[in-house]
Amino acid sequence: MKTIAITIDDSTLERLERVAPKRRGQRRNRSALIRRAVQEYIARLERQTQEERELAIYRRHYRMLNRQAAALIREQAKL
Repeated sequence: MKTIAITIDDSTLERLERVAPKRRGQRRNRSALIRRAVQEYIARLERQTQEERELAIYRRHYRMLNRQAAALIREQAKL
């Protein structure tokens, strides 16, 4: 694990202090909270990127996909 330095404004730090879990007799674990927040943010960005890629594929091929879906529905209706 690497140690990094970040700059954070006072109001954000105060909010962080309010929500960071406090262990008995120990300091608040701000690092763990910040790590978790960064991990969740990165995961959200990755999901968004994947969704954008899938949407671009759909936009390029929507006519073909619609034809295939209609054909599949017709086939299933015969059963």
